[in-house]
This record gives sequence, structure tokens and C-alpha cells, in this order.
Amino acid sequence: MRGTARYGLVALVAFAAALAAVLVARAWIAPEPRVESEVHALIHQKLELDAAQERRIHALEADFARRREAMEAEMRADNARLAQAIAAEHGYGPKVAEAVDRSHHVMGMLQKETLKHIFAMRAVLRPDQAAQFDAAIVKALTRPAPVPPER
Repeated sequence: MRGTARYGLVALVAFAAALAAVLVARAWIAPEPRVESEVHALIHQKLELDAAQERRIHALEADFARRREAMEAEMRADNARLAQAIAAEHGYGPKVAEAVDRSHHVMGMLQKETLKHIFAMRAVLRPDQAAQFDAAIVKALTRPAPVPPER
């Protein structure tokens, strides 16, 4: 086998091994689903909503998505201000503290908006559906945090 072909074969085998490692790692070490994903799956797949409920939930989700997007944009801007403050002060000074406080304020607003959204969706549900919804929310919020692997 010629030198160039051998290098090509080694590169191909290395690529295939790396791809296999990634696929195995994703299958075995998959992250826990996000609370939003679990709630979304519950609502749209398990609760058997009627057409009116589907329309109301869809409208609530669209409205919340717009508000969340705006707050996430604000948090990105806060992160940029924090980066500028860190670059200017090179330590935990008043500009850094102010930027941190501002970003925490927006995070808190997002958390409150998320809870309002959850309760608005719950209000659309029948009592039997609401009981399942409540159980899923409690389970998702009280699940132990994943333990990072030791290094």
C-alpha cells in the first residue's frame, strides 16, 4: 500500500472510531431531558387534549415563546455588559457587581414568566389532566441534579 493511501486509510479509521465513540457516549451518557421538554411531551402526547385545549395551549406557547425570546436576548446583552465590566475592572468591582445584579434580575423575571406560563397552561386542563400535569412538574423540579463524572 502506498504512503498516501495508508494515511488516508488511517484517517478514515480514526474518523470512524471517533464517530462511534460519540454515538456510544450519547446513548449511554445522555443528559436528562429539560423540564420544558418533559412538560411539552406530556401535554402534547400523553394528556389527550381536545381540539379547543390544543388551540388554547398553542396560543399560550406562542405568546410565551415571544416573551422568553425577548428575555433571553436581554440576558445575552447582560452577558456582554458583564464581559465589558470584567475587562474594565479585572476584578469584582462595582461595574461587575451591577452587571451581575442586572442579569440576575432578568433571570428572575424569566423564571416568574415561566411559572405564569405553566399555570396558564394548567388552567386549560381538565382536573384529571391537571393532576398528571402537577405530578410531572413536581417530578421534574425535584429530580436530583446529575452528578458530574470524576476527573
